This record gives sequence, C-alpha cells and structure tokens, in this order.
Amino acid sequence: MNCSRHDVVLLPIPFTDLSSQKVRPAVVLGHGSFPGDLFVVPITSQLANTDFPLNAWQAARLNVPCGIKSQICTIEDRLVRKVVGRLHPTDVATLQTHLRNWLGL
Repeated sequence: MNCSRHDVVLLPIPFTDLSSQKVRPAVVLGHGSFPGDLFVVPITSQLANTDFPLNAWQAARLNVPCGIKSQICTIEDRLVRKVVGRLHPTDVATLQTHLRNWLGL
C-alpha cells in the first residue's frame, strides 16, 4: 500500500505470545532503506500507556481519544490494511520532539 510520512494506518499487530493478532492504528514515520519497509509507532486508546496524547485525534480520523507509544518498529508496507487519516501539524510537531528525545538526537 502507498503510505506517506505521518499517515495514520491500520495494520495487524500480533499479541506478545503470538497466539493471535488485532488490527490496530499506527503512524508512519517514514520508509526504511529496504524497499517495502515502513517505520511506524503504535497508537492506542489506553492513554495511561502512551508517551503523549494526540490533541487532534479527530482530525486524524480516529474514533476515540488516543495517544502515541514509543515503540518504533519496522513493518512491511504490504501489511497495511488501510490509510485512515493523517496527523494534524500540531501532533506532528509533538511527535518529532518525542522522536528526538527517544532516539537521543
């Protein structure tokens, strides 16, 4: 699927015991150096488990208040089921600040 930076996408996320999976939202951070790879961070509605809340979650076309978790991962773009929205510029700025902190940049 064709995804761009800061798109909100739906993709299957496996349970930690790998017994099953659920389709969950994530934010695309960018494309990896290997063709077809995407860097993403998960979105959750469990606000207590987030690093920061999305202020414009409705603009991102999410159904409920959500936040971003600091679990950067690489996925194959073929796993993306759907692009549902895009982060609002204010949330993009907050994400970029957190990314610099998470990565020590």
